[in-house]
Amino acid sequence: MKYLKRFWNWLLGKTTIDEKIEAKVDEVVEEVKERVNRVKEEVADVKTAAKEVSSQVKDVVDAVKGKKRRGRPKKK
Repeated sequence: MKYLKRFWNWLLGKTTIDEKIEAKVDEVVEEVKERVNRVKEEVADVKTAAKEVSSQVKDVVDAVKGKKRRGRPKKK
């Protein structure tokens, strides 16, 4: 009986550690998911900015060639 109680206490001790590990893993997984979503948002912002930069570079090339500025005409 004594050995059975020791074994049972040992087993209960292991399950609490396992449960703590599972809880910590769940926390880490949630944090990683949040970070991944944030990175996706930032990459989308960078993509939009890169498109804008490419269009601006085309305007610079046109200015070097001597072409007039594109866009709205100036008000008189």
